[in-house]
Amino acid sequence: MQKSHIKSRRHLELLAPAKNADFGIEAINHGADAVYIGGPAFGARAKVPNTIEDIARLVKHAHRYHAEIFVALNTIFHDNELEAARKLVFQLYDAGVDALIVQDMGLLEMDLPPIQLHASTQTDIRTVEKAVFLDQVGFSQLVLARELDLHSIQKISAATSCNLEYFIHGALCVAFSGQCFISHAHTGRSANRGECSQECRLPFTLEDQKGRIIGKDKHFLSMKDNDQSTNLRALIDAGVSSFKIEGRYKDLSYVKNATAHYRQLLDEILHDRPELAKSSHGDSIFTFHPQPEKTFNRSATDYFVNGRQADIGAFDTPKFSGEALGKVSKVGKDFFEVDTDVQLHNGDGVCFFDVHKALVGLRVNTVDGTKLYPNEMPTDMRRGMEVYRNRDHAFMRLLEKDSAQRKIPVSMTLSETPDGFALTVTDEAGFSATAHSAAEKQSAQNLEKAESSLRENLSKLGGTDFITQAINLEISQMWFVPASIINSLRRNAIDQLVQTRNEGHQRPPRREPVQPLAIYPEDTLSYLANVYNKKARAFYEKHGVKLIAAAYEANKELDEVPLMITKHCLRFSHGLCPKEAKGVIGVQGTVTAEPMTLINGNDRFTLKFDCKPCEMHVMGKIRKPVLHMAPPQVVKFFK
Repeated sequence: MQKSHIKSRRHLELLAPAKNADFGIEAINHGADAVYIGGPAFGARAKVPNTIEDIARLVKHAHRYHAEIFVALNTIFHDNELEAARKLVFQLYDAGVDALIVQDMGLLEMDLPPIQLHASTQTDIRTVEKAVFLDQVGFSQLVLARELDLHSIQKISAATSCNLEYFIHGALCVAFSGQCFISHAHTGRSANRGECSQECRLPFTLEDQKGRIIGKDKHFLSMKDNDQSTNLRALIDAGVSSFKIEGRYKDLSYVKNATAHYRQLLDEILHDRPELAKSSHGDSIFTFHPQPEKTFNRSATDYFVNGRQADIGAFDTPKFSGEALGKVSKVGKDFFEVDTDVQLHNGDGVCFFDVHKALVGLRVNTVDGTKLYPNEMPTDMRRGMEVYRNRDHAFMRLLEKDSAQRKIPVSMTLSETPDGFALTVTDEAGFSATAHSAAEKQSAQNLEKAESSLRENLSKLGGTDFITQAINLEISQMWFVPASIINSLRRNAIDQLVQTRNEGHQRPPRREPVQPLAIYPEDTLSYLANVYNKKARAFYEKHGVKLIAAAYEANKELDEVPLMITKHCLRFSHGLCPKEAKGVIGVQGTVTAEPMTLINGNDRFTLKFDCKPCEMHVMGKIRKPVLHMAPPQVVKFFK
């Protein structure tokens, strides 16, 4: 039985992140239909590599539930890395990986195994034309830009035949993905090479064109975290089939909590809409109530899904401040009181913004009503300060334990055979197995007790991946069947079912490109296309591109250019958008999209505003000398 990847089947996929194999296993246990993880090299999160052996271990666990494993191979490659990347793809395929998430089109020009390819968000899919092209050259799934609204997603869905994947939770890159070069320009650590230095999370001073300070020491390029909990039905209707949680750097509590939260929301939708189906097997049972606000987040935004909104920035801090508790009502020598209705616990983590507007965290040793005794009393705490809880100790303790079980529902049918009994076990996906046992048939003396014992022994599936959903007794009369026979039938039938399921699992096939070859929507590519090697260049030339600039990381001719292109607009967030203020005359006259300046230390970035597509360009150039030039990734995965 093969899972369909055809849009008309409307299989929904919950896609969770994994820092390592153990995190991925827990994501599967907590309801993920698929997990994405980094391999030994060439992933856009260079600090979280994983061995082939660990990935194979994760694959084996996922495939028990017909869930899938995607490996992020989404950096751009040096020419001298191409062969190592090709060999790695073969090793990942041999390990059972279901798909690769890629950015570099050079891979499509190489001799690869028939593994499915997904276009990374770093391919910057914002237009129908780009999506159609990637659909036609062999990608099975497109990771859409986070900035797209529902109408744009709907248009892409109508024009393509592949699956559409969309980020629904977690950190937001302020730039269009794949279109940020600040890290490389300042440190030599390229985001497109998996080494982003996250300069967007730094504090800046914002000045207008006349040098007047609009804001000081604020994190003006730091976004709140993505949360599409209330938009899932609309995203489904727009054509999204894969719902992606960000977080390959995040800790295990975040992965468990976020995955369980969206599993419950998607299951509610599946229950209401029978034309939709889950893309893996089994149901997860949790020992906790998922609350995504309890694990790392910068408060929530649904970004641009429903159009531009004013309050999308996490300007005060890029850290996790947590839930607001209330204000400080009293400060003692070794304690402080908070005016709050929230129940607090010993071991909670709380924080507050000090007089310098810096976030200060502390651990609460003892709670006495609303009196909190911290491990170290802060010197600058004042009455009236707002206090937040960023670690709910009791909630975290639940997540530190085994917090989920995933079980595949099965129905059992016990029937008679000429020389004994047969047990057929059928799972929710239609996989079935039958075991037989010779036995002398003896009439039961106590009918009620015999049936109860029979059902009880049949349902003992605790140590397996299965749970009994229904037991059917297709027998001519109630027989006394010894427990040893029932147990043997049950074990043999389940063992056969596991084997049948393993044999029935098929990896998704690689899509073939259309013929004749698709033509790229433009005949000229700038450095923004991230063409870094000869194979990628050959790919675009084959598809009709005539002029191809080198990637920013290899381009020696660029001076000041957009180091970041973003839909986030600091004019809009400060009420200075010309479109919003059209016709409004202020002290300085009609509002226009004049440049602004972001300042951090000696760095000054000119902000230019392209109002037609509603984009902000952060201008800059490479520092001389570059502090750290990232060498080709050293590949250490070969035995």
